[in-house]
Amino acid sequence: MPTQKLDKPEIEKELAELQGWSASEDGTAIRRRFTFANFSEAFGFMARVALAAEKMGHHPDWSNVYKTVDISLSTHDAGGLTELDLKLARKIDKLAGS
Repeated sequence: MPTQKLDKPEIEKELAELQGWSASEDGTAIRRRFTFANFSEAFGFMARVALAAEKMGHHPDWSNVYKTVDISLSTHDAGGLTELDLKLARKIDKLAGS
């Protein structure tokens, strides 16, 4: 069953509750930057997120440079943001200790 794309008011409401996340310019994704003390902490965080994402069957677009991890979430099949992205964002925040 496909996941339904959220509309702009729903996205704005959810973003108000997700600290540190912002919408992409085109509104099809949410993004957040995480900064850690060092590369090892950043890599450990990415490993924990990877395990959670795999369990959910929903994977982030991300990049890592030294102690910084940039994450973008979007449901490509739906062409934008869905509840699945928000659920993963909340899980990521917990894993980061946010």
